[in-house]
Amino acid sequence: MATVADTEITSATFRTPAGVWVGRVLSGLVIAFLLFDAGFKLAAPELAIKYSPPDLGWPPEVGTMYTLAILLLIPTLLYIWPRTAVLGAVLITGYLGGAIATHLRIDSPLLTHTLFGVYLGLMVWGGLWLRNPALRSVFPFDSRKD
Repeated sequence: MATVADTEITSATFRTPAGVWVGRVLSGLVIAFLLFDAGFKLAAPELAIKYSPPDLGWPPEVGTMYTLAILLLIPTLLYIWPRTAVLGAVLITGYLGGAIATHLRIDSPLLTHTLFGVYLGLMVWGGLWLRNPALRSVFPFDSRKD
């Protein structure tokens, strides 16, 4: 009887329409979250300041919220457009790295706050990898041994 461990997983497994759709859904969830976050910072910066932890180290000013929103909005828009999605993913990864460093610096809870940027980053790159055949050719996922 064959088990899941005996099943050979190749990059061809992810080229199916279902794999592409999973990538689109994963990317869509990340895009929705990031657009909401950037939009919240743009539309209601005073509210964003009010509900941000005071010890993050960012100045509690409206201009800071606008800057953070733009620094997130531009890469997210680049990520949405297929031709610039890889550049958007790289820039989002940089933004998330700053969020991780900020939470690490103030000793936020590891699994829920500090690593949240890692979870989002995995979703960004996982969704892009599933929906972009060029990226799958650069980073192949193949369980076969040469």
